[in-house]
Amino acid sequence: MTQPLTEIRVVDMTIAVQGPVASLYLCDMGAEVIKVEPPLGDPTRYQRGHDNQTPESTIGPQYVAANRGKRSLSMDLTTELGLNAMLKLIDSADVFLTNFRAKALDQLGLGFEALNARNPRLIYASVNGFGPTGPDTDKAMLDGAAVARGGLAHMTGMPDGPPVIPGAIIGDTAGGMHLALATMTALFARERTGLGQRVQTSALGTQLWLQQWELTHTAMTGATLTRAGSHHPNIKGPYGIYPTSCGGAIMLAQTMQQEAWDAICAFGNIAEYAFDARFNTPRKRLGEGITTEDSEEIRAALEKAFAGKTALEWDAFLRTQPEAIWERVRDWHQVLQDEQSLANGYLSQVQVPGFGPTTVAGNLVTLSDTPGAHPGDPAMLGEANQEVLSDLGIPQEDIDAIETRAAEVREAGLAELNVR
Repeated sequence: MTQPLTEIRVVDMTIAVQGPVASLYLCDMGAEVIKVEPPLGDPTRYQRGHDNQTPESTIGPQYVAANRGKRSLSMDLTTELGLNAMLKLIDSADVFLTNFRAKALDQLGLGFEALNARNPRLIYASVNGFGPTGPDTDKAMLDGAAVARGGLAHMTGMPDGPPVIPGAIIGDTAGGMHLALATMTALFARERTGLGQRVQTSALGTQLWLQQWELTHTAMTGATLTRAGSHHPNIKGPYGIYPTSCGGAIMLAQTMQQEAWDAICAFGNIAEYAFDARFNTPRKRLGEGITTEDSEEIRAALEKAFAGKTALEWDAFLRTQPEAIWERVRDWHQVLQDEQSLANGYLSQVQVPGFGPTTVAGNLVTLSDTPGAHPGDPAMLGEANQEVLSDLGIPQEDIDAIETRAAEVREAGLAELNVR
């Protein structure tokens, strides 16, 4: 079957997370993504994971996760041969995608104006930390800093504790998906206009977008919310995570029907709250019209109820209540074995050079007639140099010189790292 982005060529000049995730999504939709890396490669190739637990002979987990299925070129763009090869590659592309700083790209001759003049149909997609204008447009950004600037860290954590960074790189990952969506929108617009255009997103913009409700609530009410730990700062009532007797936990979101609420109260030995007028409608159980004291009271009762049984006991019981919205809290080892995720292809297997098979987050989109691609394997650094550069008509002696230069820079760089 034809994939949605078949015959779309993406030149990926990205590092870290936000940019690579954007091109990864395009790759999952069938685009040919050619990742152009410096001689030392994307730095995430060498990140060994928690406590350096992955072997040095393989590719780092972060690189595997965000760059599987892409082709890899390795060139020194500060040389004439390397830069000319890059320009020739971009001339053949539909999309140039980058998260490098604009000033650095302009210095290389890879800014929007220069590339648009060469290839008017090119979609020039870029993402940075703070947006294309404003006093901080050139300031560096990583996910944790974006979470802090956007306010999410301030609202995460215990009420009497400090701000907390989320346990996953959700901001940069969502930012990459925003850039992918914007890029596909520009490709659709090109079908109508025949012309490419510049596409820009940012980590800061993504953080604000992810908190639409919370920010709008603050703007409209003027309320000053506080961190709520295992609950939501803007939702009173039962909504939250409750520890169980085995060390596990259950997230209880809502009970749509009174029968489900009654059953939960009975099972948890807090039957007196089943018909309590303060909590006898779904809207009240999401905090509407109840006081802070009421909210604290029902949460304390539920904490006692959930602590009286194991997570598996609650799991088995709650599965008999289809009108209850809940989930057992799972760790990442359990997530990797989740039957529902496996059944939908949300988890897939890839082969990692020097390591073997491993599990990655797969294609999350299902299209009935034009399905996306099965996740491909991550490439070794510069693996596609010969094939891609030859197809561009670059003479073999120039390809050899490009590879020799990359190898020399790589050797010198690795030697310097070892000294340090």
